[in-house]
Formats: sequence, structure tokens, C-alpha cells
Amino acid sequence: MSEIIVDLDEARRDLAAVFRWIAREAMHEGIANHFSFAVSDDGQQFLMNPYGVHFSRMKASDLVLLDARKTPDDYGENIDPTAWWIHGAMHRNNPQARCIIHLHSKYATALSALKDPSLPAVDQTTCRFHNRVAIDTGFDGMGLDDEAERLSQCLGNKRMMMMGNHGFMSVGETPALAFDLAYHYERGCRTYITALSTGAPLSFLPDSVAEKTARQWEQYENAAEKHLAAIRSILDDDAPDYRH
Repeated sequence: MSEIIVDLDEARRDLAAVFRWIAREAMHEGIANHFSFAVSDDGQQFLMNPYGVHFSRMKASDLVLLDARKTPDDYGENIDPTAWWIHGAMHRNNPQARCIIHLHSKYATALSALKDPSLPAVDQTTCRFHNRVAIDTGFDGMGLDDEAERLSQCLGNKRMMMMGNHGFMSVGETPALAFDLAYHYERGCRTYITALSTGAPLSFLPDSVAEKTARQWEQYENAAEKHLAAIRSILDDDAPDYRH
């Protein structure tokens, strides 16, 4: 495996920008939920948000450098125990999952509460996730200890995991990709839940069209990086302290 080179300062700024934008999109849950980014080749060392800092106030310097081989007790009250267990297990067991975004956003969480929490292809955005989401329906508490280990085994080779009765998780090689997936997944869930709420019959796209469209999404070169760059440009103008 080739060495993974991470610009730690830029990684911190990217993550801080994502936290700020998630808050602006009202996809956050106050000081709950967690994002992490592995900065070592083996994925064991990772940045994560500290416990108690609101997403709308997150700064690059706030992010804490953690080691998945340690325990929550090594970091004290600065780290949310559920965050430690879930993200620590994910990074230990899925080194390919470099950046992990876990959210309880409104529409995705509503979908997670349905008997069938899968997101069908009903429009261009939902097509992006066709056959690309791991579905977990074994919720067994807040993600501590054994539950965290169990969740870490559910991802497989997917970039998305719907966490039944809980929320969802997106993973990517970069904060830009993990964020772009999370952003569009929530929008896809919003479209689907809104369409369901009308009570009218839904128009489901055939598998062939959904797969074709999903592949077209994957061929959009640098789209995620351009998305985050555009967000950082806005924040550079009106909330530049995120960089500090």
C-alpha cells in the first residue's frame, strides 16, 4: 500500500468547514453527532470533534487527535463516549474508511424509523445511492462497546450505512467526499419522505436506470472537492474563524 500523505492543517480546516455547513443546513443535533478523519496510514489515528462544541462554532484547532487503540478514559470529558466507541471501532476495523460522518439529520432519521429504511430510486439524487447503502436493522443502544463493534462490521465495501432507528453514516477518502455523500443522502431522503407524505402513488425508477445514473454520479470528477471548496469560499468571507 502506498503511503497516505495528509496535510493535517488542511484536514482540520476541511472538517471545521463541514461542521459549520452542516449546522447551516440544519442537519446537526446541537453538540451531538460526530465526524472523524484518519490521518495515519493504518487509520488508527484520527481527528474528531470534541464533546461540547456546537457545530456552528467549530474551529480547526478544536478538533482532537485520537488513537483508536486507546480508550475513552485516556481522553476524559473532552470526548463523547459514544463518539469514541463508534468511530474508534470504525477506524480500527475499516481502515479504508478515512473520513466518517455520522448524523441524525431530520429526513434520513425519519427514514431510519420505517420498517423498510432503504432509500429507493425516485429521482436523480436518490439514484446516486442505488445498491450502495449498507442497511443495519439491529439497533441495540447508543453505540457503546459491543454495539460499536457490531456496527463496524456492517459497512462492508459500501460508502453509506443506514443505521436503522438511529441515523446514518457516510464514509469517503476525504472530508469533501464524505460530506458530499451525506449532504445528498439527506436531500434524497427529504425527497422520498416528502413524496410519501402526499399519499399518492410513487414513480419508482427501474434498476437499469437507477444503476446507470449512479454510475454517472461516480464519474463526476472532483465534484465533491468543488462542493467543499465553494463552501469554504463562503465561510472565508463571512465566518473565517473556522480556519483557526
